Amino acid sequence: MILKKNINQRNYVSLLLIAKTMSYPYQILTEQEYQDKYQQSILAPEKFWAEVASHFSWHRKWDEVLNYNFETAHTHWFVNGKLNITENCIDKHLKNKGDNIAIIWESNFENEESQFITYKQLHERVIKFTEVLKNNGIKKGDRICINMGMIPELAIAVLACARIGAIHSVIFGGFSASSIADRLEDTEAKMIICCDGAYRGDKIIPIKKIIDDSILIYNKVETVIIYKRSKTEIDFNPDRDKWWHEEEAKITLINDQPEIMDSEDPLFILYTSGSTGKPKGAVHTIGGYMIYTAYTFVNVFQYSPGMIHFCTADIGWITGHSYIVYGPLLAGATSLMYEGIPTWPDAGRFWKIIDKHKVNIFYTAPTAIRSLMSFGHSQFDNAILSSLKTLGTVGEPINEEAWKWYFDHVGKGKCPIVDTWWQTETGGILISSLSGVTDASPTFAGKPLPGIQPVILDEQGKEILTFNKQGNLCIKFPWPSIIRTTYKNHDRCRSTYFSIYSNKYFTGDGAYRDESGNFRIIGRVDDVLNVSGHRIGTAELENVLNSHSLVIESAVVGYPHEIKGEGIYAYVICDPEQEMNNSLHQELIEIVKHQIGSFARPDKILIVPGLPKTRSGKIMRRILRKIASGEHEQLGDLTSLLDSSVVEKIILLARS
Repeated sequence: MILKKNINQRNYVSLLLIAKTMSYPYQILTEQEYQDKYQQSILAPEKFWAEVASHFSWHRKWDEVLNYNFETAHTHWFVNGKLNITENCIDKHLKNKGDNIAIIWESNFENEESQFITYKQLHERVIKFTEVLKNNGIKKGDRICINMGMIPELAIAVLACARIGAIHSVIFGGFSASSIADRLEDTEAKMIICCDGAYRGDKIIPIKKIIDDSILIYNKVETVIIYKRSKTEIDFNPDRDKWWHEEEAKITLINDQPEIMDSEDPLFILYTSGSTGKPKGAVHTIGGYMIYTAYTFVNVFQYSPGMIHFCTADIGWITGHSYIVYGPLLAGATSLMYEGIPTWPDAGRFWKIIDKHKVNIFYTAPTAIRSLMSFGHSQFDNAILSSLKTLGTVGEPINEEAWKWYFDHVGKGKCPIVDTWWQTETGGILISSLSGVTDASPTFAGKPLPGIQPVILDEQGKEILTFNKQGNLCIKFPWPSIIRTTYKNHDRCRSTYFSIYSNKYFTGDGAYRDESGNFRIIGRVDDVLNVSGHRIGTAELENVLNSHSLVIESAVVGYPHEIKGEGIYAYVICDPEQEMNNSLHQELIEIVKHQIGSFARPDKILIVPGLPKTRSGKIMRRILRKIASGEHEQLGDLTSLLDSSVVEKIILLARS
């Protein structure tokens, strides 16, 4: 199944020699083409997207390109079209690209051999695992939760689910058992696919142990399939648990019949934090998501056949779904998966991988860039990086210092940077420069992609037409991969994204536009933090902190963090009649780690006598954010507060 590098070196290298002039029927190659296509997409969006969709394989063509109503938050693309997304990801490439590399996998360990999986081999492995799923009673519409390290089997599991019409919900490996249980309960998952343990640098994450703990909370999971990766000792329940390799060994006959799906059938559920305490399951459907991820992958990164694309995200987040798995495979590309972390065994690991595999496109997070900056220039001592053509960033706005470091030291001053802006809910990139085609400026995401109609609104919903004036970023027309619903709670989808401003999708981000039409994203304007590219709801954190027996109330805000972009600052009121515990800070951190995950732990916790509130009881988070940022002299008007003296008390505590 797996190609070894020494066996297939000739084929591997030959991919890099394919003429870069080859392009896709829907690829934009010049600035003028961008302008023309953008205008076409705005004036006649249905005609525009129908033309793009015509280059994909359908079992039945759609009756109607688009049917939508933003007031009710209903959007349908390619209505009544029939297809299977994995036939477009894999099968359509078998005739002409079957021996081309689909996935390169790089281990956490430098001395472990890389894996090279061709499209033919990916096809064989996916259809074999679909038989495993079917043998275990999985059918169209069933929900399967997946919790694995960054190994090829994760991508195979995702594609196998899609091939038989099961809805996959991938869970990030950093979540706690409690957070996983919430997702299991919400999806009513019939099966979990996991591994025994996952490697992350010098640590082993006990995935199966965490899954077992989550099933103690939600006990309706029928089957757990375990891939043996770390050889970590696990508790094995023979009535429920099954080894991946043993289940595959049972397969003697393969009846490969990909499920014919409707364009609007759900493809996956991916949970994202919101402004309330409970994470919401964003649902993406097959047809529109397929068209948009392929279109944006090819155009933003200017992918040409033979290029090697390396996205460092985890498939537990939307970036991994769209730009490790679906987007690249739909384009017949070579996608590189990396199991480890940027700084282990040293800060030069990314650069070694890039040189080893002659990577052309490198897509990572500003948090990773800022972290690597702190290690100095010695990390590049043995790095060549001459294969790179395009650099990308994702997850949060990138500051100018990090942008310049990335451009100078990684791109050697010659690689365009695409600073991509998008969200879990958007499915794909909405605003970005196109690599080497449209202009890029540090800290500006760029211009909207074809089909995207952004507007900046003030608090009253009036469009801001003045350049360089900040407002709330909204989109006034649907694109194919727009969120369809929040799982089992459509009203939450409507109220969160479509009710704030009439006939607009509200992104929750602030932005402004310069004279050239480039957008700069400022950050969240709602009660959601963006910490290292991970969206974390303040209400979710506060609910966890408030569960401690000594805590009466808490308020969580974000503040500038030089590595994470945004840090977590928690203000906590404790019961004065209770004996204070000197270890309270650590207890609060541990409860967050236990209930949500380590990535959500507060960076700072301040015990305060009260919180700044209006007479109606609303917490003035604006003031708390200023204090957390050290802007004690710029608090603005305090006259609306019920007790303004509490602000001075908080400032004194913050300074001490």
